[in-house]
Amino acid sequence: MTPDWIACDWGTSNLRLWAMKDGAPVGERRSDRGMGRLDGPQAFEDALIEAAGDWAAPPVTVVACGMVGARQGWIEAPYIPVPAKPSASGLVRAPTRTPGLSVHIVPGMSQADPADVMRGEETQIAGHLALHRNWDGVLCLPGTHTKWAHVSVDEVVSFQTYMTGEMFAVLGQHSVLRHSLTDGWDDAAFEAGLEQGFDRPERLANRLFSLRAESLLSDPAPGAARARLSGLLIGAEIASAKPYWLGQRVAVLGDGVQADLYLRALAVQSVPVERSDATRATLAGLAAAHAALTA
Repeated sequence: MTPDWIACDWGTSNLRLWAMKDGAPVGERRSDRGMGRLDGPQAFEDALIEAAGDWAAPPVTVVACGMVGARQGWIEAPYIPVPAKPSASGLVRAPTRTPGLSVHIVPGMSQADPADVMRGEETQIAGHLALHRNWDGVLCLPGTHTKWAHVSVDEVVSFQTYMTGEMFAVLGQHSVLRHSLTDGWDDAAFEAGLEQGFDRPERLANRLFSLRAESLLSDPAPGAARARLSGLLIGAEIASAKPYWLGQRVAVLGDGVQADLYLRALAVQSVPVERSDATRATLAGLAAAHAALTA
């Protein structure tokens, strides 16, 4: 199969490719050779060709988003300062050795005050807006670094980032809490953590140690501490982001369990919330970037 072009989402841990033909994906391939597993910019081209296989037969155009455009990526794609339309212009061409291979990277977005940046999420936002015309409101994009973006008139007006996912991983693997987090899940514990995190976010550090103390003094259900830790962190995040989502149209742009948790957490606060498919949005955003490239 010879695709018209290749869509690429290149993160820190993984690489996802889609063969695009007649405006639609006709195949998908994945690799664990994310930015964090590559030894410098010179390694990206080989990783792409290996993952693409026969799709990479020249001539071929690749449109990529994500950490491939970071300072530690293939080539740095400068940030577009907000307010601005995401992925509207400014694609950066990566240097290539392979004849007939053309790689174009979508720029990220930046905010000066308070300082913030995003890479990859701007493409999902662009895709969401392409799929939902005239959509205004606040998008929540769960992830290692969760984004909350205020969108109006097809522009990202402002955004803010929470390291909730990374904090959960660091606390669970490298803090004293690692001795208390067992496998499994407890819905009641998650909802209790949500309530505590939302109602008293200033006591988060104290509540975190209580997880350890409770595991020493009682016999919590399997997975209860893990679920409550997740609830505490997400609850505190949603409390902090309340000025963003209060009174706004809200959508969670994400897939899988993590998106489910944010949907539940917002529902607990009686926030009317929509769900937007992250993969579909990524493809729509990359398609929009490709259309701008070829216009």
